[in-house]
Amino acid sequence: MASTTALTPAQANARLHELTVVDVRTPGEYASGHLPGAHNVPLDHLDAALPALRAAADRGGLLLVCASGARSAQASRRLAEQDIAAATLTGGTTAWTRLGHDTHRPVGARTPWAMDRQVRLAAGSLVLTGLLAGRRRSAARRLSAGVAGGLVLSALTNTCGMAAILAKLPHNQPRATDLEDTLAALTG
Repeated sequence: MASTTALTPAQANARLHELTVVDVRTPGEYASGHLPGAHNVPLDHLDAALPALRAAADRGGLLLVCASGARSAQASRRLAEQDIAAATLTGGTTAWTRLGHDTHRPVGARTPWAMDRQVRLAAGSLVLTGLLAGRRRSAARRLSAGVAGGLVLSALTNTCGMAAILAKLPHNQPRATDLEDTLAALTG
């Protein structure tokens, strides 16, 4: 099994020229700002990308990136199980941008909201719906309680079930041609 390591934003920035950077966030999150030269392979598509990721890792260092470091750590563990060594970015793109490092965004493209914003909208809407509907039917308040419980669990486990569900929506999926181009670039 391959080893997993973590790089601080400063370490990653110093080595950016020698690393192949793979952003495992959704296409919308990726489009909202990513590390220079990063390739987008959403976490849900990681298994399909294994041959390309192995080829990229064999050519040099592989750095996995997400918003906070949680999804990239999960991706790194999955790659390690396949004997593919990869590092993760400590603190993800949030730490990267907070420290003033450069990010790239597509010019003029309309992009979906970042995943954390989508989660806040969905959670808030569900809680509000549960509270309003609960005025007529008390059982509807369970919706609000369920979302609140899910948010607490999310904080305790540093995972987010709602984000996993929202990531499967069509606007959060890469276009087939985009993913094919990314895999070809990683293999190249």
